[in-house]
Amino acid sequence: MKTRRRPAHRMKIETVQRWVASVIVVHIGSVPAVSLAVYSIGVAKTDHGRGVGLWIMSGVIGLLTVAGVRLIFQRTPFSPWLILGALPTAVTGFYIF
Repeated sequence: MKTRRRPAHRMKIETVQRWVASVIVVHIGSVPAVSLAVYSIGVAKTDHGRGVGLWIMSGVIGLLTVAGVRLIFQRTPFSPWLILGALPTAVTGFYIF
């Protein structure tokens, strides 16, 4: 029995570069956004103003991360995908307020 091979799907080098760059941006942006969001919960218990400041910074970093990925793929940065960037901030906001 002879097996059939599928033809290889070749990607353009620009597409691969965009995917690699977007993975790097997501990692570099999501780690501080989630870390600040979680850390802001503990800080808000002792100093509410500083906790809220850290919480807002986590939201800004998350939004910039999603916007950066969209720009890498040459899309408009304003889209419903921005909700994904604000997700850590929205979840931890429940514990701060």
